[in-house]
Amino acid sequence: MLDVLIIGAGPIGMACGIAAQQNGLDYVIIEKGCLVNSIYHYPANMTFFSTADRLEIGDVPFVAHSDKPTRREALDYYRRIALAFRLQVHLYEEVQLIIPQPDSTFKIQTSKANYLTRNIVFATGFYGLPNLLGVPGEDLPKVRHYYDEAHPYAFQKIAVVGAANSAVDVALETWRRGAEVTMIIRSGEIRSSVKYWVKPDIENRIKEGSIKAYFHSQIVAIRPDEIDVQTPEGLLTLPNDFVLAMTGYRPDFSLLQMAGVVFAGDKHAPIYNTETQETNIRGVYVAGVVCGGMETNKWFIENSREHANKIMTNIVHQQQQ
Repeated sequence: MLDVLIIGAGPIGMACGIAAQQNGLDYVIIEKGCLVNSIYHYPANMTFFSTADRLEIGDVPFVAHSDKPTRREALDYYRRIALAFRLQVHLYEEVQLIIPQPDSTFKIQTSKANYLTRNIVFATGFYGLPNLLGVPGEDLPKVRHYYDEAHPYAFQKIAVVGAANSAVDVALETWRRGAEVTMIIRSGEIRSSVKYWVKPDIENRIKEGSIKAYFHSQIVAIRPDEIDVQTPEGLLTLPNDFVLAMTGYRPDFSLLQMAGVVFAGDKHAPIYNTETQETNIRGVYVAGVVCGGMETNKWFIENSREHANKIMTNIVHQQQQ
């Protein structure tokens, strides 16, 4: 019988594992992919908006070469954390079923084993499910919801969907590697939240015509060699080799629903006690980005690291009662 089973081995899941260990709790972290799987799937050349100190967990300094650490530096840091604390992490193991038991414990079935635990912590992030365009042709191989690096798109006609950080980074990187880039943007401008050192760059590239942008527009159909775009001036058909849909991501709520967690409002945010992170189900906790439901920009590593200690302190307190 485990004291706590943590779902997700991102930075917050790891922080929960460290806090469980420091409180003498018997725990395991289950991760369907690799360690810090979401960060691994970030673009290869990505630079964090946060400074290194705000990405730290376990009171271990994060030393980076510049003020804003890179994806590679983050991967190195979190691997060192896992080794330093000897975290009990089971990688490439997916939670498939959560069965609440009559004695208020939980049976967890994964792709590799079965567990019995008194408590569950959901630290599952939001990077698992992309927000789909919902248009004909979206299932074609040319449509990508995740971006790695620019080289495969050199000398190709690229449509980048979105106006936030990811879309802007993709547009600039692929353009600089020789792609012919067109941005398709629902709103009337590049988002104000785009990194301050990048926003002028994309706006100037659009202004000079190096990157074409259609504002107040959306893709309505995708075919192997072209796309249809609804614009204020009417329907346009554009030649196209790849669609990079940087439309954001959303949490997978299915496991939370299995545990009986209740959600609030149209943002689908789980209901929880902000003092303890415990949901409406005793022994079920949420940590990190998943706390915001569909508001995936509400919680980050830097403002949710404290969730780990709050959760483990409450679990210890309840066990002592």
